[in-house]
Amino acid sequence: MKHHDSTRHLPEVADRISGGPAQMTLDDLGRPLSAATFVVVDLETTGGSPARGSRITEVGAVKVCGGEVIGEFQSLVNPDESIPAFITVLTGITNQMVVDAPRIAEVLPSFLEFARGCVLVAHNAPFDIGFLKHAARELAMPWPNHEVLDTAVIARQALTRDEVPNVKLSTLAARFGSATTPDHRALSDARATVDVLHALFERLGSLGVTTVEEVSTYTSKVTPAQRRKRHLADHVPDAPGVYLFRGPRDDVLYVGTSRRLRSRVRTYFTRAETRTRMGEMVSLASRVEAIVCATALEAQVRELRLIAHHRPPYNRRSKFPERVTWIKLTREPWPRLSIVRAVLDDDADYIGPFRRREGAEDALTALHDTFRIRQCTARMGRRPRGTPCVLAQMGRCLSPCDGSADADEYATEVDRVRRALTADPVELVDTVRARMADLAGQERYEDAAHWRDRLTSFLRAASRTQRLRELTAVPELVAAAPHPEGWEIHVLRLGRLAAAGVMPHGTHPIGWVDALLATAETVSPGFGPAPAATHEETELVLRWLATPGLRLVRGAWQAPLSGSARHLEPLIEAESSRRDLLATRLG
Repeated sequence: MKHHDSTRHLPEVADRISGGPAQMTLDDLGRPLSAATFVVVDLETTGGSPARGSRITEVGAVKVCGGEVIGEFQSLVNPDESIPAFITVLTGITNQMVVDAPRIAEVLPSFLEFARGCVLVAHNAPFDIGFLKHAARELAMPWPNHEVLDTAVIARQALTRDEVPNVKLSTLAARFGSATTPDHRALSDARATVDVLHALFERLGSLGVTTVEEVSTYTSKVTPAQRRKRHLADHVPDAPGVYLFRGPRDDVLYVGTSRRLRSRVRTYFTRAETRTRMGEMVSLASRVEAIVCATALEAQVRELRLIAHHRPPYNRRSKFPERVTWIKLTREPWPRLSIVRAVLDDDADYIGPFRRREGAEDALTALHDTFRIRQCTARMGRRPRGTPCVLAQMGRCLSPCDGSADADEYATEVDRVRRALTADPVELVDTVRARMADLAGQERYEDAAHWRDRLTSFLRAASRTQRLRELTAVPELVAAAPHPEGWEIHVLRLGRLAAAGVMPHGTHPIGWVDALLATAETVSPGFGPAPAATHEETELVLRWLATPGLRLVRGAWQAPLSGSARHLEPLIEAESSRRDLLATRLG
């Protein structure tokens, strides 16, 4: 096994990679290629697949940094099996050459130590890295979290067919005038790959790609015009927060959030977007505004609020929070159920929101099938004098329209509906399940599935509303969750995020929390299930409150343990099991 640090200097390559000495001052924009350390690795094996029993016969690697070779690693490996004759013809490695060589159990730890903290590079990386990972699994060794670059993939993106007919290592080495000719020996091929890697870095450098992050996400689908705009990310801090792309009139084009703002913003100029309109958005952008946030929750909430305020043309999610529907139990002499677009300050009971009107209609059908509340939409006084409808004649409505309904009996029916909406819908669940069982007994499975979907739509909405109300009824809640730097603390008022911060380790909590409360937003109570924020914001807060290790600092709150959720979970589990069984049968 050879492992040495004799250094070959390639200053001219280093200069071209770095773009000159000034490039080193831009470390905060990513890891410059000139500053990163790469280990270029190549393997020889007994076959093409470790899963089919093929073994490693040789490992060769070259460590490079800034265009300089700073170390090499080479070792034959005893594969504990005979090397096929055609492999010997291809590589020149014979059984006699490996009989006294160390086994992979000795070679792999030495290689991983050689490559510690480096970016791995290989030509056709899935082959070489796949063999190494397979060997690590067989030896019960943890595989380090190496970043991997593949020179074959980079070449496909950076070079045209007019330049090279294919991206074989031998073809690329000849094209770039490598000092080493690939010969199917691990170290020689690794050395040739180093020359190819540096040549590709030169090519990408001319396109403005100068960091490891940009190389790993490089694609030729990104236009030169997009790359030229990457300077828009230069001033963006690499911290959690929200970013806003602004157009030529300073109008907001798009709002997003990230734990690492600069890294995320730069991808818009260096990585091909699968979203069709993002390229158009980038072409219009004239600047990027960044808002640093103390926590990820604060960033997510700010994103929601900014999207709702600016309604950017290139955002789809959350741009129109009002485009949802609710089911409302009205407050009038003879209440009824209605699908509405907005929650009003009218003391009515609401469940939702439903993202699709069809879901609200399904839930409404389940309610009307269970309770004999009127379905007509006409306004009625206390003593209506109309004609009974068909539903009344069928006994499915108490028929207040013709004055025959008893007011107390109708009020009792309304109370049953209200309990299903706001507390425990066991009566509705039992009714729909009985109908499903009856339909299944008649082998009308498709109809039974429709009723299952109606029940699920209702339970999802009712459970959602109950969870919202449990939190929005709390005037003030201060909660803390573990954070790498201490504790992230949020002040919540009526379900709205009022303040956020990270309390460092070793800080006296009482004084710190008091200071945070002093800067918290004053929140005025409103009405409905989400009286002080959008339902989306309160749901983000609810998800954060489920963080493992969370502690309540001030105030009291408890997630609802009964109600609609307890009926919903068995339905979801049954549906999941049904889909798994179907997938198994189809597989």
